[in-house]
Amino acid sequence: MPQRRWISRSVLWTAGVLAAATLTACGGTPPASTGSAGTTTSAAPTTAAPAGTLTISPSSAAQLCDMIEPELSNFRVQGPTLGRISLNAMVHDWGLRNGGINGHVLADKAMIDRVTTESCPEVRTEALTALELPSLAAGLAF
Repeated sequence: MPQRRWISRSVLWTAGVLAAATLTACGGTPPASTGSAGTTTSAAPTTAAPAGTLTISPSSAAQLCDMIEPELSNFRVQGPTLGRISLNAMVHDWGLRNGGINGHVLADKAMIDRVTTESCPEVRTEALTALELPSLAAGLAF
């Protein structure tokens, strides 16, 4: 009697996230800012970043905080393992929305901690507690 083969939704979702992250992380440097309406980065620094790192605008930092905050309850319910996968997907989505900076995020994962520490320290602290992480950078796997 043949056995039924199945793949759970979580496995398919994880595979999709990994594929998307792989495809987006292969990009080079983000396009230069021309001041057009679609540009989301600005010259005004929000954090004291190490030399040679990407500067994140206040509006982009607020966008990341606005993406994380409604997911805090999901992080608590899902637990640290699924919550970290969700955090990875969210950060890469945010990177895509802000000029495809995913490569920069992967090269400098601490950027996420610097941005959230300045823009929304309470949200960052709650996310760290829910995900059982010492830093958000530690939760970024890809």
